[in-house]
Amino acid sequence: MCYHFSRLLLYLAPAFLLAPCCSILHLVSAIPETNSAHCKHPSHSRMEYFGQISIGTPPQNFTVLFDTGSSNLWVPSIYCVSKACGKFEPSESSTYSKVGTPFSIQYGTGSLSGIIGSDQVTVSRPISHCSFLVGHHDSRSFSGSAPKEPGNTFLDAEFDGILGLAYPSLAVDGINPVFDNMMAQNLVDLPIFSVYMNRNPDSSVGGELLFGGFDPSHFSGTLNWVPVTKQGYWQIQLDNIQVGGTVAFCAEGCQAIVDTGTSLITGPSKEIKEMQNYIGAVPMDGEYTVECNNLNVMPDVTFTINGNPYTLSPQAYTLMVQDNSDGMALCTSGFQGLNMQPPAGPLWILGDVFIGQFYSVFDRGNNRVGLAPVVP
Repeated sequence: MCYHFSRLLLYLAPAFLLAPCCSILHLVSAIPETNSAHCKHPSHSRMEYFGQISIGTPPQNFTVLFDTGSSNLWVPSIYCVSKACGKFEPSESSTYSKVGTPFSIQYGTGSLSGIIGSDQVTVSRPISHCSFLVGHHDSRSFSGSAPKEPGNTFLDAEFDGILGLAYPSLAVDGINPVFDNMMAQNLVDLPIFSVYMNRNPDSSVGGELLFGGFDPSHFSGTLNWVPVTKQGYWQIQLDNIQVGGTVAFCAEGCQAIVDTGTSLITGPSKEIKEMQNYIGAVPMDGEYTVECNNLNVMPDVTFTINGNPYTLSPQAYTLMVQDNSDGMALCTSGFQGLNMQPPAGPLWILGDVFIGQFYSVFDRGNNRVGLAPVVP
């Protein structure tokens, strides 16, 4: 069997992956720096994970957040007011075609408006005729002038755009998502992609996103497969959530999504407030914090999924953020309240705090998610 790989960013993985046609790229981790003029400011806080793609002919490069919680690809245009380093210039691409349809898209902590365009997109290898969202800058509405890119989330983001990896049903205006184009153009042999997020603060590699296969060197044991319960987000069933070995939430089961675009673990605000009490976190400046020297006496939190326990230690579900005026190290809680209203919600979101501990495989062919503990 002939293996074909495409190199992007740092290095090429060994050829022991399951699919003969795989595209691999490596991720950079960073935390947003709202006062920074730099494009990327890598941080060991491991709050966000980015990779590079290109659009157009000749290629224009962009740093994007790969997001399993949305389905569209968008990048800012030259008219955007964001601090993004990469801004798409349609007139400089010989393969760009203007669809021209206006769009408006809402994310959990921001929104974007603009027009739809089509061009060649390269994610390790070229994908032809990809429709994507071209963000514009004006703060006015569509009536009478240019579209808009509101909100500090995108103005201050360390990434240029977002590449959505959820199901097509979430896509704006029925646009075919990038991974669906990859499957349709036979750029991957297996209709799966996998995510490894490296939480090791001493590593120079933030993680790995692999299209068309998975990498057994990044996880221990075997993958446990969990059925997707609703095709939109990568939505799965939680059996229960335990704190310190006792069921505390979702005693009758509840729904969750596995979302690379969310940094923390979120849930209904009432339950999350109780969670903060369980772990001893107290509110401070809009966040919940604990003293880092208390981590060893704090409880584990376990998500039971499809009969299997996925346990997070206090070291895994907290992030060290600062030393206070007394010289005491403070850690912020990795849990955050977020009320998602029906019909989509209520939902728990298993974001990067969870995915950083469990290698995640997203299987479109069988509509399932594979999970296994990461190799430290």
